[in-house]
Amino acid sequence: MYKKIDPFIKILPQLDVHGFTEDTVMTVVNEFINDNYKLKRRKIVVIHGKGRGILQKKIHSSLKRNRLVLRYYLYNFNIGCTIIELDC
Repeated sequence: MYKKIDPFIKILPQLDVHGFTEDTVMTVVNEFINDNYKLKRRKIVVIHGKGRGILQKKIHSSLKRNRLVLRYYLYNFNIGCTIIELDC
């Protein structure tokens, strides 16, 4: 069976946080956001996985308070990814 891959997600900068703990994940995500903000990239992707949603909840609660984040949402084709739009 042929698996269709959405090219949209492949061209965006990505950060995979599988294996990080709830306590350490935001350090890496905030650095990723800051670096891409400096590079004037408007959209980035954080891959947190599906699982029990622990990392997703932690990331989303932090993104609500981040002044660099314009908006964020789950990727339609894979709810294990969050697309973040930066206020560049």
